[in-house]
Amino acid sequence: MPSLKTVAAIAIAFALTGCTAASALEPIPGSIIYKGQPRTKLTKAPIGSTFEHRFRDRFGDEYMEVYRIAPDRSLELLSRRRIDIVEFGLGR
Repeated sequence: MPSLKTVAAIAIAFALTGCTAASALEPIPGSIIYKGQPRTKLTKAPIGSTFEHRFRDRFGDEYMEVYRIAPDRSLELLSRRRIDIVEFGLGR
């Protein structure tokens, strides 16, 4: 049976390698950084600040992404969620 130190070392190694590779969110068409970083940098926004970007894909689905200003002034994609639009009838 492996020792507690061995199990802990394996768990830490798995967490470090698994989290960084699996949690990397890839840009999709419509994302600000889909074809690379923008040419202009956000120079007035504080480093570490976040902002949202809403867009529709080619199928008409709406998404909201959250970006953070990195120390080198590049943009980091933090999260993306699909926005479900519910249409309500007016009862006419």
